[in-house]
Amino acid sequence: MTTSFADYAAEQDARNTIQLNVVKYGLMLCDALIQDAPDGYGYELDSSGRKYHKIFMTINGRRDSIHAFIDKKTGSVYKPASLRGPAKGVRYDLRIIEQREWLFENVTWHGSYLYK
Repeated sequence: MTTSFADYAAEQDARNTIQLNVVKYGLMLCDALIQDAPDGYGYELDSSGRKYHKIFMTINGRRDSIHAFIDKKTGSVYKPASLRGPAKGVRYDLRIIEQREWLFENVTWHGSYLYK
């Protein structure tokens, strides 16, 4: 079975849309985290990694620690194991509406929602 250029273009458009939505949902997660954070605490999305977006917790504008990892291609949210990578096991999938809505309503600034 051969793939036509139109099929390839449609698949690429779908991948691009998913990746753009993952960034949007990552930024929305940062906004949700700020809602119950103590004064001086903030969150920022760093997209410089090859495979993952990192959500950094900031204190008074300076990066303090990694709060979570988000897979750039799939939107899977992971608890951090270290500065370099996530712990095993997907905690949430931002592409699934029910999980995404629950996540935005129940996030905690300290990350307890990331534990299984």
